Amino acid sequence: MTVHPSLQTYADAWNHSIEAISELVQPLVEGEWNRPTPCPGWSVRDIVSHIIGMECEMLGDPRPIHSLPRDLYHVRSEFARYMEMQVDVRRHHTGPEMTAELEYTIIRRNRQIRNENRTPDTLMRAPLGAEQTLELAYRMRAADVWLHEQDLRTVLGRPGNLDAPGAHIVRDNFLTVLPKVVARDAGAPPRSTVVFDVSGPLEFLRTVRIDAEGRGTIDGAPALGPAVSFALDWETYVRLAAGRVKPAAVADRIKVEGDADLAAAILDRFAVTP
Repeated sequence: MTVHPSLQTYADAWNHSIEAISELVQPLVEGEWNRPTPCPGWSVRDIVSHIIGMECEMLGDPRPIHSLPRDLYHVRSEFARYMEMQVDVRRHHTGPEMTAELEYTIIRRNRQIRNENRTPDTLMRAPLGAEQTLELAYRMRAADVWLHEQDLRTVLGRPGNLDAPGAHIVRDNFLTVLPKVVARDAGAPPRSTVVFDVSGPLEFLRTVRIDAEGRGTIDGAPALGPAVSFALDWETYVRLAAGRVKPAAVADRIKVEGDADLAAAILDRFAVTP
C-alpha cells in the first residue's frame, strides 16, 4: 500500500492492466508480434516496447541514445518522435526478449510502487522535458496501459476488461475534455445542449451544456430538446476518443438525433489522444 490513497487507486488500475498485457503476449509466436494494431505504424511488438519504455521512464532510467529512421510516416510531431524512440530501439527484439524485459520492468515498477514515499504533488519528468505531478503521471500510466491492453485485445481477438479499473480512469479523462470538444472545437451554439448516452460494460449518460458565452460544462442530468444526442456503446466511444477509428468506420454503431452538421463536427473532433 502506498502512502497516498489517490496514488493507490491508479497503481491498482495500472497493475490490473499491465498484468493482463503480460498474460496476453506471453504465449505469442514470433509472427504474431508483427501484427499491425489500431495505433498507426505500430505492431504488437511496438505497443509492448512503448509500454516498457514509458515504465522505464517512470523508474527514472535514462532514455536510449538512438537515431530514428527518416521514413517513419506516422511520426509527424515532436511528441510522436519522443514516443517513437523507445519503440524503434526495440524493433528487432525477439518475442522472448520482449516478454523477458516486460516482466523485469513490471517487477521493478511494482517494487517502486510498494516503496513510494513521494507526495502526489511531487514534480517529475514528463515527455519533451516538461514536468508533471506524480499523481498525474500515475493517472496517465494507468490510462495508457488500459488503452493499449484494448489495442492488443483487438488485434489478438481476445476481448475483455472493458469495465476494468483502468476503464473508469480513461472514461473520466475523456469526459474532462468533452466540453471543450463540443463547445470550442466543434462550435456548438450558445445555450444548446449535447447528450451522450453510452451503453455496455461501462454505461453512463452525460450532457454538455453551452452557456451564453459559448463555454461548455458537463453533468449527468438529461436534457430536454438537445441540439444533438448520441447513443453508442462504450467500446465504440473509447475507440473514437482514442483515435483508433474514424467516425465513418463505426457509423453503424452510433445513433445520432438532431443537428446533423453539428453531430458531424463533434465526431470529426472527437479524438483527443495525441
